[in-house]
Amino acid sequence: MNELLALFTRSSRLMRTAADEAMSRHGVRVGQNLLLEVLWETDGLTPGEVAGRLHVATPTVVKSANRMAAAGLLIRKGDPADGRLVRLYLTDRARGVRRAVEQERDELERRMTATLTPDERAYLRSALIKIIVQLADSRGPADAGGLADAGGPADAGGPAGAGGMLGGTAGPAPGVRAGVQRATGQRRPVQPG
Repeated sequence: MNELLALFTRSSRLMRTAADEAMSRHGVRVGQNLLLEVLWETDGLTPGEVAGRLHVATPTVVKSANRMAAAGLLIRKGDPADGRLVRLYLTDRARGVRRAVEQERDELERRMTATLTPDERAYLRSALIKIIVQLADSRGPADAGGLADAGGPADAGGPAGAGGMLGGTAGPAPGVRAGVQRATGQRRPVQPG
């Protein structure tokens, strides 16, 4: 296996395991926290709308939402204006774990970047965003909203859960924002730090 790919794979597994341990302390499974973050931002979305914000397939959201409803985190209600649609709403329990889940996420970020300097965090963030754009955008770096040419850090925040995952406060250059939003699934404008 290619060394870089092996390092990505190992770090991803370790991070996922640590995140699952942290989230499960609050009755949330890793991945479900991402769906919760979208609904904490805008409650009452359809599974398709959530999927669009997370850049995943709608059936993935439906499957997760079914498990979350069984766990008492969500309720599904028919859309009064369009009976074909189902909307996802947070329960009081889901609202109640928000602060704890956000604190766990922040602590995990601190833990995984504890040995990195601020410059290393900035370059890691920049490199990861470039990789995401390259792999997510079949047109390649030339049409990635200028992100591939960004030499410095970029804000990877947003409801998809990447918010603050690598620390730092510097935002992207103005020509980079669209690519960052596309790479991270962020819907609101990226604000410079």
